[in-house]
Amino acid sequence: MFGLRKTLSSLFNRPKVDEELFESLEESLLLADVGINATQELITNLRAIAKKEKITETTELKTRLQILIAELLYPLEFNINPLSKHIPTHTPEIWLIVGVNGAGKTTTIGKLCHALQNQRKKVLLAAGDTFRAAAREQLGEWGKRNAVDVIVQSSGDAATVAHDAIGAALAREVDVLIIDTAGRLATQANLMEELKKVKRVIQKLIPTAPHQTILVLDGNTGQNGLTQVRAFHEALTLSSLIITKVDGTAKGGVLCAIAHALRPTLHFPQIMGLGVGEKMEQIQAFSAQDFAKELINNE
Repeated sequence: MFGLRKTLSSLFNRPKVDEELFESLEESLLLADVGINATQELITNLRAIAKKEKITETTELKTRLQILIAELLYPLEFNINPLSKHIPTHTPEIWLIVGVNGAGKTTTIGKLCHALQNQRKKVLLAAGDTFRAAAREQLGEWGKRNAVDVIVQSSGDAATVAHDAIGAALAREVDVLIIDTAGRLATQANLMEELKKVKRVIQKLIPTAPHQTILVLDGNTGQNGLTQVRAFHEALTLSSLIITKVDGTAKGGVLCAIAHALRPTLHFPQIMGLGVGEKMEQIQAFSAQDFAKELINNE
């Protein structure tokens, strides 16, 4: 399922638990983009457990590491994940999708649409990427595949699209309106201000919205992913993350770095889903326990 398995698993084929193993584990965690701070915490705790419980078998140490990683990631897990069971907080719910170029936002929207429709939700899409005609066409194609309407404008800015789309969503009594936005770097201040404007326009119409502000993050991004999360969260107050391309990366440990960095933060985003392929059904709800298992196992 994931491309993470080979990163750590082979180390636990060694005959004994010794200092060399801990050093190799630390190096492998860093290479998997777990990050310095999270890695140091995991290794320190693992050493303490091994000493206290007198662990000598590497398989037992692997189990302990898996538990530690899962515990680190649990705060990022939804209690009730909308991908599996969507419980509406408003009608319509407004989902705002953001991220950098190439992260897979439009494909992710297609997957979200499919997952919600499987729950018999009525969905409407809005093409808020007003910079690229190709992006609007791509979203239109996903709309056709899912048999849902897409609000598109050939002129106007993203805020105008969002305004009109909310009007349409209210008139059509849809359950969820998903608004796409143009890809942008967190360092592009003018484009980040545009996102803030989109959010303000949405809140003028529905004060409690957006009900989900989702950052789509490329799983290959590595430690730069943490920078993206911080910047977009500071600008928009993210509610959720979706990590894409997880099936082809050995860098998924960045989720641990994100969990460690956000732990002191109030109202930090949780991980809604993981993209594990290009097909619209290839998105899965995030589970800390399952992800930890995938990170270090090759069974």
